[in-house]
Amino acid sequence: MANAPMIVLTSEALDPAEARRLVHAFFSDMVKVVVDVRRERAAVGGELHADAEQLLLEEGSEQADLWGANYYPGRGLEACVEFTAMINIRPALGNAGMEIQDPDVRRLVWDVVSRVLGRGEPL
Repeated sequence: MANAPMIVLTSEALDPAEARRLVHAFFSDMVKVVVDVRRERAAVGGELHADAEQLLLEEGSEQADLWGANYYPGRGLEACVEFTAMINIRPALGNAGMEIQDPDVRRLVWDVVSRVLGRGEPL
C-alpha cells in the first residue's frame, strides 16, 4: 500500500482495513474528516483538515458546505466525533470558533461521518 492515497474521498462506508490505515497514517487514535454537507461526501485522512478541504474543492464542492471534524474509533457513540477544526472558523456563517455551533450542521456532519467511518466501534 505504498502508493495508497493519504486522503480518501467517499460517500460510502470505508472498508474497516482502509479506515484503520487512515487512522494510523498520521494520528494513532483518530482521523481527520472534512464533510461536504450538501453533497453528503467526505474526505477522510490527511494531516490537516485544509488538505482534505482542498481535495473536495477541486472536486466541485462549495466552501460554505465544507466542515471539519475528527473521528475517534473505539470511543463509542457519544464520544467518537469531535466537531472541531480550523476550517470551521467562519464568522460570516455565524461560526466564530473552531467548533461547529449550528446543531443542524453538526447533525449533517455526524450523519456522513457515521456512515463512512462508523459509530465509534473499535476498528
